[in-house]
Amino acid sequence: MKYFSLPRPGAELVLGERDVPEPGPGQVLVRMRGWAVNARDLMIIKGFYPKPVKPDVVPLSDGAGEVVAAGDGVRAWSPGDRVAATYFPRWLSGPGTPEKTADDLAGTLDGVLAEYAVFAEDALVAVPTHLDYAEAATLPSAGVTAWRAVVEEGRLAPGQTVLTLGSGGLSTFALQFAALGGAHVVATSGSAAKLERLRALGAAETLDHAATPEWGAAVAELTGGGVDHVVDVGGGGTIGQSMIAARYGGHVSVAGVLTHEGGADPVLVLVKQLTLRGLTNASRETFQAMNRAIEGTGLKPVIDRRFGFEEVAAALGHLASGTHVGKVVLESD
Repeated sequence: MKYFSLPRPGAELVLGERDVPEPGPGQVLVRMRGWAVNARDLMIIKGFYPKPVKPDVVPLSDGAGEVVAAGDGVRAWSPGDRVAATYFPRWLSGPGTPEKTADDLAGTLDGVLAEYAVFAEDALVAVPTHLDYAEAATLPSAGVTAWRAVVEEGRLAPGQTVLTLGSGGLSTFALQFAALGGAHVVATSGSAAKLERLRALGAAETLDHAATPEWGAAVAELTGGGVDHVVDVGGGGTIGQSMIAARYGGHVSVAGVLTHEGGADPVLVLVKQLTLRGLTNASRETFQAMNRAIEGTGLKPVIDRRFGFEEVAAALGHLASGTHVGKVVLESD
């Protein structure tokens, strides 16, 4: 089988071949059919990732495929089942803990950028039947994190106001989930074409953050005092404006760190009585709840562009360009 590995941070990915692995007791062999790339993958490959990464790691945490074999004792899966891998294989349910999040795909464990991969029986979830494999591959990171931010932690209710930032995969999922739940969504971008796409996805109002550097105050004015919930993916470069955009008593989910510059005055948290919550993915239980909602509503992830398995370098380059709306994916031939 073919697979990619990263010899060391800062190196180029290497395409190799090795035997198809055999599943041991309690394990499942999956033929990978779709993959999605994330900003985290760029950080790992470039050597900027702050957490441990194993030597010669197989990259990418997000993938979906078809079960082809199961080891002794496996009861949950059979050949032909369509599945996706969980980002934290040991985080099955409940709040995250250091033990549950100690191991992550494409970090301390090999990732999924291979034609076949072996997973523990409980490190997989069934994927919605109406999604193809590349669409299903968008769910393990961007989808799950957005669902946790908006629905699980944000406790979305119809009529609430939600602010999403930019047009990446996590933000488009957050927009879709919020709109589906009856929220009034405000979305930002620095591109007129992207703003048009965001409106088509369900944003009730949009704002050009490039033309409006003080966009936090503009959003607060637009919504009559601020939004109930902000899904922030920018980190240091955006958190200050996100706090300004939130209403008194509002909720800010910190779901990504695309920039480290900037910061925020913690006095604003006190004065406005804000809740700030950091999010890094979620449990298998949360993943399954999200999939039930996606299945029941027929929601489709936003795919910007599809690449072949061996075109991973081009896919990562496209992601790094920042021109995408939604997810950048790979699919097998």
